Amino acid sequence: MRPVEFIADNEVKLLHCGTEFFPALVEAIDAAQYDIYFETYIFADDETGQAVLAALMRAGQRGVTVRVITDWFGTGNGRSNRIHAQLGEAGVEHRIFNPWFRRGVTRTHRKICVVDRCIAFVGGINVNDDMYCDYDHSISLCAPRWDFAVAVEGPLVAAIHKEAEAQWLRLGRMTLKHRIDLYNELRRANKVAAESTVRAGFVVRDNLRNRQTIQKAYLNALGRARKSVLLANPYFAPGRKFRRALSQTAQRGVEVVLLIGVGEHWLQDAVAHSFYPKLLASGVKVVEYHKTQLHAKVAVIDDEWATVGSSNVDGLSLFLNQEANVVIKDAAFAIDLRRHIEAAVAEGVEIHPHEYEHVGRFRRIGYEIAYVVYKTLMRIFAVGKYA
Repeated sequence: MRPVEFIADNEVKLLHCGTEFFPALVEAIDAAQYDIYFETYIFADDETGQAVLAALMRAGQRGVTVRVITDWFGTGNGRSNRIHAQLGEAGVEHRIFNPWFRRGVTRTHRKICVVDRCIAFVGGINVNDDMYCDYDHSISLCAPRWDFAVAVEGPLVAAIHKEAEAQWLRLGRMTLKHRIDLYNELRRANKVAAESTVRAGFVVRDNLRNRQTIQKAYLNALGRARKSVLLANPYFAPGRKFRRALSQTAQRGVEVVLLIGVGEHWLQDAVAHSFYPKLLASGVKVVEYHKTQLHAKVAVIDDEWATVGSSNVDGLSLFLNQEANVVIKDAAFAIDLRRHIEAAVAEGVEIHPHEYEHVGRFRRIGYEIAYVVYKTLMRIFAVGKYA
């Protein structure tokens, strides 16, 4: 497995939920002097969306080069067209990712913003209000959506900027030669030799050169785990390799805690439930989070390796969608994130093996059917990579 290319001498700040993320994001956009690259999956038409949209438009109106990418499916056709018109009036460039699925079923699920090549934001937080369900804004939440992003300053920002700029170029008109040149440029490793306690890497998943990079980053870290693994994710439906890695890690005596968001999609929950018996039997601690919508895609391993990003642990994110994660090797950051995960685990509901001893035959069959359906769909759309 190719390891993550870590770059030293960075500052990485953890941002918990929109209450920390959006003020920092808008402040950075308002301070921009040169250029902004902004990419998101959902750009909602709510108070939060309007605030971010206004900040981007202010930047465009004062002469900053602002380039915005929104996903057609995640943001919606009507909303995408309205944003396009509003941004255009302010001199902001806007491109819609894969409208009407003209380039297949892939989506950009990434949440990235790079300002003046000095600060970058990466994470799982869409542009929408914390207190409303992200897939149905008519549903209010009991507590703010549980999610994270990071603000990065330092040499790693150059790598994030390069990827954001490349995504913008790919969505425009490029000759075959230019696309090949861009592909080769992005393949080059971006390393900085420096001594620092904070080392971080930027990993992306696409359908060409990086089909399994995020999964490999997880598998490599799990293989090296010695003490503990805390993994939080809303959609748990990985392939066999990932599940086996979690089980083998637990069987080595490593504490493995899996925090899963539930209650959004019955098929997703049923698929996750089909994995519980084997995971529990191998020693993995499974906890379901019911307090509010869990949307975070985060993990901490051995209090020295952590990741925050947009990639769910499911077939869509690992093998189909375009995703982006930051991986951090820093004890202070890892401990900070660990505290957040442990607090959520304490609020969750632990699943015990004996609870599945009494699950009825029909429900078990339902779980298995859900898994077979999901697996078949992933094998079709992910070109056989779901394994």
